[in-house]
Amino acid sequence: MSLPEPLPLYGPEYKTDPYPLYSKLRDEGPVHRVHFPSGVDAWLVTGYAAAHQALNDDRLGKNHDLGNDAWRSRAAIMPEPQHSQLQAHLLHQDPPKHTVMRRLVTEAFAPRAMERMRGRIEEIAAELLDAAVGRPGADAPVSGVVDVVDAFAAHFPFRVLAEVIGLPADLARRFDRDWGKVVQPVGPSDPGRPAYEGRLRGLQAYIAEVTEEKLRNPGDDLLTALVTARDEGTISKEETDSIVFQLLVAGQEPVTNQITTSLIALLRHPEQLRRLRAAFDGSGDDDPGLPARAVEELLRYDSAFELTTWRFFAEDSDLHGTGVPAGDSVIVSLSAANRDPERFPDADTLDLDRSPNPHLAFGHGIHFCPGASLARIELQIAIKALLTRLPQLRFAVDDASLVWISAVLARGVNELPVAYGPQDPPPAASGCPVRH
Repeated sequence: MSLPEPLPLYGPEYKTDPYPLYSKLRDEGPVHRVHFPSGVDAWLVTGYAAAHQALNDDRLGKNHDLGNDAWRSRAAIMPEPQHSQLQAHLLHQDPPKHTVMRRLVTEAFAPRAMERMRGRIEEIAAELLDAAVGRPGADAPVSGVVDVVDAFAAHFPFRVLAEVIGLPADLARRFDRDWGKVVQPVGPSDPGRPAYEGRLRGLQAYIAEVTEEKLRNPGDDLLTALVTARDEGTISKEETDSIVFQLLVAGQEPVTNQITTSLIALLRHPEQLRRLRAAFDGSGDDDPGLPARAVEELLRYDSAFELTTWRFFAEDSDLHGTGVPAGDSVIVSLSAANRDPERFPDADTLDLDRSPNPHLAFGHGIHFCPGASLARIELQIAIKALLTRLPQLRFAVDDASLVWISAVLARGVNELPVAYGPQDPPPAASGCPVRH
């Protein structure tokens, strides 16, 4: 069959602001052929209704074995043996195996269990920000400049996750955040491939230490439950290691990125920022529902998980009037769906009062993010801590100069310098007294 020419879906302009392109694509139709930097040609789903349907389409599988040779030759998937040993997790499984594996994880991230963690999560946020401003245990200094990512967002989700899943403190301290880059595709001929494979080996050795430690010293936690399920034969060693891999990598980086996209959105809308800060510190209108609504709107407005991972048809199929060959990759644009004006009035407007807000930032269907409840609580606490502990928060650089990460599936920045406290008044002109 004759296929349309694919549209490049990468580059600094696209990563900085993909929404004009998504608007154009939605106007043209729900399914588009696109080209990724790895060389993969894929089918991109953009509108809300089409995305919702695709996320719940039983014909679309997640297992990499469904991918055809054309996809596999360019997908920059992990080399063996790591692919077989670390990629057998929930995101790459279909029922009934997916059902068994998901059940092991969801209980640990149940909403009530996460709510019981709220106080401890608040303590972690306070500790990190106290250290960032140089006055542990005291109020913030009058003014200063801090990189939100380096001082807070890069560490907060992992420290929370470590306590939620039962990662021992000594092992948590040894986790190298650089290992998280293993989810960014690096092709076999890429000059960065040796470093990529080195990260893989380092992370794999770390996972082996984690599982062995939980075997020697079991506890009432998720990691122990996974090791127990492995030893009972419920899941294999490869599936156990893959779930731990997914927890350690996918369980923190999206929250780090979502903190940055959320704060950037608020800093670009100072009236909304001031209103939300007033709700947090009690100086504004009595609207107890505003913080939770605000987080949902920030998730919709600029989602850190921009695109889903691969999906495949087992046979040539029709997708909203477009013929998709078996084994071609299908990608759903969650960000494009969340800005669809047919589902969200004034979709390009940040509206903290938006309700209902059925965004797709956590996906939908059987692959809905199992850690969504924890992520929501982390975002509520992180945004409150940043807005209330860093008064008069503002960009410390021109926001147009921010460099957005080039990762294919994600949105966010690796550096976000902000200033806080009173701004210095402009100096008086020479020879001209200041009048009061």
